[in-house]
Amino acid sequence: MSTQAELVRRLAAEQIYVTQGTVSRDLKAIGAVRRHGADGSVRYRLETGASPNGADSGLTRAFDEYVLRITPTAGLVVVVTVPGAAHVVGKAIDESGVGGVAGTVAGDDTVLIVGAAGVEGETIAGRLETAGGSR
Repeated sequence: MSTQAELVRRLAAEQIYVTQGTVSRDLKAIGAVRRHGADGSVRYRLETGASPNGADSGLTRAFDEYVLRITPTAGLVVVVTVPGAAHVVGKAIDESGVGGVAGTVAGDDTVLIVGAAGVEGETIAGRLETAGGSR
């Protein structure tokens, strides 16, 4: 969508009736911003950067929707997700820039987070909970 009015019209076509003001607030709440595409068109896009409240919006969404449990151990953290969602959570963690994370490995319902040298799992888990929301 390139305008809020267009989004209101498309939602109405799906029998979802909202005002432009509601759309504006909702777009802001989810971190959508207007950006130019490669073809020069302007579209709303979800950003993976920080949301207005300072937390990473992509990480927050992933944690809210998919994470069941976070378990730190030594320099590792195990994140248990709903089945089939580990890759989404792993990508959100990778893109979030949470400090101390060397990398992630995602399976079907589990993400293994490997800490950078000298960073304990408890530290990473605390940073994840702060950035993505506590479990």
